[in-house]
Amino acid sequence: MENINLLIKGSFLFLVGQSLVFYQINGQFFWETAKKYPVMMSLLGIPISFVYIYATKYTVEAFDGSLWPQRLIGFAVGILSFSFLTYYHLGEPITLKTGVTLLLAFIIVLIQIFY
Repeated sequence: MENINLLIKGSFLFLVGQSLVFYQINGQFFWETAKKYPVMMSLLGIPISFVYIYATKYTVEAFDGSLWPQRLIGFAVGILSFSFLTYYHLGEPITLKTGVTLLLAFIIVLIQIFY
């Protein structure tokens, strides 16, 4: 049970980190402030790094010290959050190619958790 709690906590932090990075680097396309102040946006990298450090810590602990599962889960969560936020803020639709990629990302997470 402790491992599943660590996995949930780490996955949630990956979701937060990936979402924050989305706003940090893509905010320039829909926020005038982000476009006007790139140095300010780059400074967000410091707190975002802490989110990733703890996300990695929790998911590695959830998988008894193994690094590969956390990397693949972080990647898959990033694909999912990017797809949603790109559609939400920029109106980019989920194409067949993106849909297949999302399905593969979901399968990667399931493989890491259940295999």
